[in-house]
Amino acid sequence: MLNYEAKYGASSDGLNPGEILTVHELLNGLLIESGADAAYSLATFYGPGLGPFIAKMNSTARELGMTHTHFASPDGLPYPTEFSTFSTPADLMILGEAAMKSPVFRAIVDRRFYSLPKGQGHAAHWWGNSNELIGSYQGAIGIKTGFTNDAGHCLLFEAVRAGRPLIGVVLGSPLTGAGAGAQDAARLLSWGFTLKPST
Repeated sequence: MLNYEAKYGASSDGLNPGEILTVHELLNGLLIESGADAAYSLATFYGPGLGPFIAKMNSTARELGMTHTHFASPDGLPYPTEFSTFSTPADLMILGEAAMKSPVFRAIVDRRFYSLPKGQGHAAHWWGNSNELIGSYQGAIGIKTGFTNDAGHCLLFEAVRAGRPLIGVVLGSPLTGAGAGAQDAARLLSWGFTLKPST
């Protein structure tokens, strides 16, 4: 796993071989820290195995109507090539709307960090959310950041103000550095909230 993370620039939860974590704990590591090790652990269990799990990902995408999306790895990284996994803004918004219907998912992606104390079978872990909208943009409740060299800084996001939800996506932000996608997303959201809702 360490070689994989180094080769593809993967984020890691710092999990150690033999550690035992619950599914909920792994989901926090996956969705908050973008841990490739958590993604592989979940895929191994729920596939069971990578191949069947990735097949389920693609099947679910088709069921949701994501007709321009293909997954080649459980973590979204450019494996085996930079363009093996791909999607579109429209498809990602479909995915975001579906995922945010899950109370468990919503509760996790809304966290700024997750602290897991040392326990029986696992070490202590602390995972921080790279979505800089959380805690800084009024009403932000998620969803997920992403980055590869070819894709650039990406962010699928949602915010709610006065009971009005807005969801959107930034792909390949021209800005650089931490929070690049969040800066673009904040501008889009602020513009969106100035518009009158359609009736």
